[in-house]
Amino acid sequence: MALFWSDKNDLLIEATTQIRTLLCGENKRMKESFKVCFCCVRSFKVKTSEPPQEIKTLFEDYSGDGRMSVDEMLRFVIQVQGEKHADSNYVKDIFHRLKHHGVFHPRGIHLEGFYRYLLSDFNSPLPPSGEVWQDMNQPLSHYFLYTGHNSYLTGNQLNSRSSTGPIVKALRSGVRVIELDLWPNSSGTEAEVRHGGTLTSTEDLQKCLNAVKENAFAVSEYPVVLTLEDHLPPDLQKKVAKMVSKTFGGTLFRCTDEYKERFPSPEALKNKILISTKPPKEYLQTQVSQSATTDESVKAKKVADAEELIQEEDEETVAIEYRDLISIHAGNRKGGLKNCLNGDPNRVIRLSMSEQWLETLAKNRGSDLVKFTQRNILRIFPKTTRFDSSNYDPLVGWIHGAQMVAFNMQSHGRFLWMMQGMFKANGGCGYVKKPDVLLSNGLGGESFDPSSKSLQIKTVLKVKIYNGEGWNLDFPQDYFDRYSPPDFYAKIGIAGIPLDTTSYRTETDTDEWFPVWDKEFEFPLRVPELALLYITVKDYDSNTQNDFAGQTCLPLSEIRPGIRAVRLHDRAGEVLKHARLLVRFVLEPR
Repeated sequence: MALFWSDKNDLLIEATTQIRTLLCGENKRMKESFKVCFCCVRSFKVKTSEPPQEIKTLFEDYSGDGRMSVDEMLRFVIQVQGEKHADSNYVKDIFHRLKHHGVFHPRGIHLEGFYRYLLSDFNSPLPPSGEVWQDMNQPLSHYFLYTGHNSYLTGNQLNSRSSTGPIVKALRSGVRVIELDLWPNSSGTEAEVRHGGTLTSTEDLQKCLNAVKENAFAVSEYPVVLTLEDHLPPDLQKKVAKMVSKTFGGTLFRCTDEYKERFPSPEALKNKILISTKPPKEYLQTQVSQSATTDESVKAKKVADAEELIQEEDEETVAIEYRDLISIHAGNRKGGLKNCLNGDPNRVIRLSMSEQWLETLAKNRGSDLVKFTQRNILRIFPKTTRFDSSNYDPLVGWIHGAQMVAFNMQSHGRFLWMMQGMFKANGGCGYVKKPDVLLSNGLGGESFDPSSKSLQIKTVLKVKIYNGEGWNLDFPQDYFDRYSPPDFYAKIGIAGIPLDTTSYRTETDTDEWFPVWDKEFEFPLRVPELALLYITVKDYDSNTQNDFAGQTCLPLSEIRPGIRAVRLHDRAGEVLKHARLLVRFVLEPR
C-alpha cells in the first residue's frame, strides 16, 4: 500500500479508505454465533455490506485511478441520478457530508465513499428540500387533505381513553383535518368530547380546542379543518360558539358569500382554522329510523317527510352564533344512494359517507363521484364495525376524487402506511393537489372513470432492488430468529387504480443480515399520478408468521430517478435509524 502525502490526516484518511475498499473487494465475512442450548452453539459466516457489481461498474465508468473527483461525480449525478440542476457546489456539499463517514479525501472519493453516498440520507428518493411546490391557489376541493377520524381516541372505538395527546400527535405529523364528537354532559349543561354510545372516556372540550390552537401550524402553515360531529341542542351550540371564537380568535376563518359557490384556496387560508359541521337533528333521525311499518309505500312517505323536516330543522333550530362559525357546510345525504351526488349548482358542500357507501357507488357510478368532487368536498369515514380502529383502502376514495379520507391515526397497518406515504408529497404540508385527470372532463362532458378497462399505458416504472443493510443495528441478534441470522425477502407493489395495482416479491436471502436480491421489477402504469409505490421487508419463517422488518410507501409523482437510499419505517410509520435499501428507479415513457 503506497502512501505519498505528508499530511498525517491525509495519510490516515487514505489508509482507512483503502482498507475499507480492500475489505469490500474481498467480500469479507464475519462470524456470528447463536447459542442453541447451554452446551451447543451454532456459528454462521455472514457477509458485510458491500457494493453490488453494478455499482462497482458505475464507479469504474465515472472515475479515474480508483477515485471519483468533483467533476466526475457531477457527471454521474446529472447523467445517472437525473439531477439536472446540480453544479460543482452541489457535489462539494456531498463530499463535505461524506467527511463524517471517514471516507472522503480532497482528491476524490473511493468506491467505499461512493457506496456510502448512495446509501446516505441525503440520497433520498424524495426531494430533500421539503418545500411545497404544487399550485396552492386552487379551491380546497382540488386537493387531498390529510384527514383524521375520531382524533381524540387513543385506542379502539369501544372503551379506549379520550385525550388531547392523539390530537397533538396528528397535527405534528402533518394531519390537517381533526374530528371531534360533541355531546352534552350528564347534566346537560356543558358540551364534552366523547364517542357516543360507547364506553370510551370523555375529554374536556376546551382542552381539545387548546391542543388544536397550540399545534395547528407547528409543521405546516396551511389551514386546519376542525370537523365537529355535534349532537348538541341550540343552547349548548351557543356555548360552543363562544368557546371556539374566544379560543381561536383571529385565526378562525369566517366564510363570506363569495365562497358559497367555490371554496377558497389553501394559499388564501394560510394559518387559518376552519369549522366544518352541520346542526344536530338526532330527534328527527330517530323518528326516521323508528318508522316501523311493513308497508313500504307508507314507510317511504314517512322517510321523505322526515327528511324535509330535517332540512328545516337545520336552518331553524341552530344557534345563529354557531351557524356563523361554519365555513365548510356539511350537507345531508338527501335522497340516499340514488341522489346523494346531485349537488347544488349554487352552493358547495361537504358530504360524508361510509366506506361501504363509497364502495357501492364506486362500482356503478365512479365517474359521478369524480364529477361531484370537482366542486364539492367528499369525506369518507370507516364503517362502524371497525371497533379495533382499523382502516380501509384509501385508494378507493382518492381515485374517485374524495378529498377527506378519514383515518384512525392511532392504528397501524398497510393502509395507514399508504396514507402516510401519500402525504409525504408536496413537502409534507398535508395538502396534495389532485391530478388533472380528476379535475377535467372529456370532450363529451364525461368525467374520469377509474374502473375503465380502456385506459392506455402512459409510462413504465422499473424498480431494481439491489440489497439492504442496517437491521443488525436496529434489532437485537435474536429478534427475527433465535438460532440463526434472518432470512429476508422484499415485497414491492403499486397501489393505484385497479389496472395499475399489482405486487411482486424477491427471493429469500437465507441467513444474512445484509441481504442481496439484485432483482428488477416492471410496472406498466396507466395513471401514474395516482400511484403509490410500497415496499415491505419480512423475515421468512416456514413454521410461523413471517416477521415484519420494515416498510416504506412513496408517492410515485415525487420519486427521483436514479440509484437511491430507501429508508425503512416501523409499523407505526416511524423511520428506523439504520435499516435501508439500495434501489434504482427508472421511468420510461410509453
